[in-house]
Amino acid sequence: MNSLFKETKIKNMGLKNRVVMPPMCMYCAGEDGVVTDWHILHYASRAVGGTALLIVEATGICPEGRISSNDLGLWQDDQIAGMKKLTDAVHANGAKIAVQLNHAGRKCTAEGMDVEAPSAIPFDGESVTPRAMTKADIEETIQQFRQAAERAEKAGFDMVEIHGAHGYLLSEFLSPLTNQRTDEYGGSRENRVRLLGQVIDAVKEVWPEEKPLCVRVSAEDYQEGGNMAEDLAEMLNLVKDKGIDLVDVSTGGVVPAVPNAVKGYQIPHGEKIKKLTGLPVIAGGLVTDPQEAEEIIFSGRADFVYIGRELLRNPYWPLQAANELGVDMAWPKQYERAKPRHK
Repeated sequence: MNSLFKETKIKNMGLKNRVVMPPMCMYCAGEDGVVTDWHILHYASRAVGGTALLIVEATGICPEGRISSNDLGLWQDDQIAGMKKLTDAVHANGAKIAVQLNHAGRKCTAEGMDVEAPSAIPFDGESVTPRAMTKADIEETIQQFRQAAERAEKAGFDMVEIHGAHGYLLSEFLSPLTNQRTDEYGGSRENRVRLLGQVIDAVKEVWPEEKPLCVRVSAEDYQEGGNMAEDLAEMLNLVKDKGIDLVDVSTGGVVPAVPNAVKGYQIPHGEKIKKLTGLPVIAGGLVTDPQEAEEIIFSGRADFVYIGRELLRNPYWPLQAANELGVDMAWPKQYERAKPRHK
């Protein structure tokens, strides 16, 4: 078998294998949201290690859209140059790179921000109570996603991922646990997915048609009355024709409920989203073993596997996984002397 290391293509984005590094916040930008040397070193080293697609951490579309005061941002033109250095470094080392555009909603902890959400419900007893968004706030947010996507294109990203997971703003609109609105943005699944659809429309106005667009979702809220994979699939089906090319499937984060995080625990959610929507998916969840990753792709349970914490521990996981699976993967020429030789 050699499914994990088969080349593939999504629109014009060619990928040398099916290994994806998911967005993982580094919390090391300054208040200006600009890329640092750490970001360039961090992402470029995973490109050297053989990962095909790197998704840059949650990047704020506005100052109040940050999760923390140390998040990256694309809310102003001054942030483009740093992002361009980052994409250039990743491309120079053989990988493709996406950016995850995000509004943190009620989970914003950046200092001095006006925290907003679909409804005035705090995340937990220690969190601030957010302000319920007005129609004007919603329209402004849609345009902020559009403007951030335009900057992402100028910075040279190969794909944009719209963050609709983990209890951040778009995820808050999608979940009945956090969305108690009585207008056209609340209530039914059709209404709760309306904002995501409008964001996709706005992004597509500026994002090149030949480049893919991805949406990340939480396919399980882990609390009674919350969303299940079937709910997310139905909502995705309502907006997928607007231009969703790929779904990045995660779970949780909407409320403080803690999932039973065992190896591969989110793969069934990705499998269900794939089956019910017909869209290609990225799935994962504590996947560390090359044989496990290979089986996920070979069996058709997902189209790509995201490797998160294991890539933090070992930037060269893909090179080592290929060797373990008996795949003759090209190594960087600087490292060829260390490449294991198969008999």
